[in-house]
Formats: sequence, structure tokens, C-alpha cells
Amino acid sequence: MTRRPTRAPARRGERGFATVLIALYGVLAFAATGRAVYEVAVKFGEAPLSYVLSLVSAVTYAVVTVLLVRRGGDSRAALYVCLFELAGVLVVGTLTVAAPGLFHAHTVWSQFGVGYGFFPVLLPVVAISYLLWRRRAVRAGLGDGRPVRA
Repeated sequence: MTRRPTRAPARRGERGFATVLIALYGVLAFAATGRAVYEVAVKFGEAPLSYVLSLVSAVTYAVVTVLLVRRGGDSRAALYVCLFELAGVLVVGTLTVAAPGLFHAHTVWSQFGVGYGFFPVLLPVVAISYLLWRRRAVRAGLGDGRPVRA
């Protein structure tokens, strides 16, 4: 019979940070989904590009939320989705500032998320930093190798 090494439980502060990150993504997913569903259902013909981008942001937030809940801080997929999210915010944010005529309505990511208190540009930076830190900690033997769950 092979003996498994015992693992120490995840540190309380780490679980707390992961919980806050999940909660913030959940709130953004909820807000962006509500906005996008309304825009697509009621006003789609006015600005289809803007409303599709709002829908993309909503799906992105929902996917990250689910990945963080299910896989914790060790999710490589969450890291990739957060990188996609950051690229989307930076591209759409830059275009809405540099060439505002391209968009006939605001999106969640317009002007780097100004309508959401700049959370759309700050949150992926924080999430990417956390996910990379978590990976390094596990590789260095500082973590227990288990996903950090809320």
C-alpha cells in the first residue's frame, strides 16, 4: 500500500483572497450579463458590434467565475481566459478612446471599463497576478498543490 503525503490545508488569507476574487467576478458576470441580454434583446439593431462585445465580456466573466470556483487558483484555463479578457479590455478601451466613432454605443469594456469603475481593466490584472503567484507557490513547494476554493 502506497502512502500519500499529507497536505496542509490552504492558508486562510489565501482562501479569503480567492473568495473575494470569485465574488468580484460573479458580480461583474451578473451585471454584464444583465446589460448584454437587455441590449441584444431590445436594442441590437442600433449598435450590434457594441452589444456583441458586451455579451463577450459577460461570457468571459462568467467563465472565469466558474473556473475559479471549480478549479481554484490552479486553473490554467482561468489564466488564459483572464489574459483574453485583459486583451479585450485594452483593445476595446483603446479603440473607444482613440476612435470613438467606431462604436455607436458603450460596451462594458468601453474606455477601459469607466462605466464599471475601471474594474474591467483592474480585475484581470489582479486575477492574472494571483494565478501566476499561485502557480509559482505550488512549484516552489509553498502551496499544498490543491486548488484554493472559496
